[in-house]
Amino acid sequence: MALKDNLKLLRLEKGVGQKDLAETLNVSVKTVSHWETGYTEPSIQQLIQIAEYFELTLDELVKD
Repeated sequence: MALKDNLKLLRLEKGVGQKDLAETLNVSVKTVSHWETGYTEPSIQQLIQIAEYFELTLDELVKD
């Protein structure tokens, strides 16, 4: 599974909307949407924030 799929699955499992995640990470809803569709990818710093938010390691977050 790609990062985009992992991110969406994690978000849905936690019951968090794109808006809530965007606010937590200080990005726009459009940015979260682009990550989940694979249009763009988060920066390294954003990946660290996402992993911390979901209480995962970076490896767990980006695993295939």
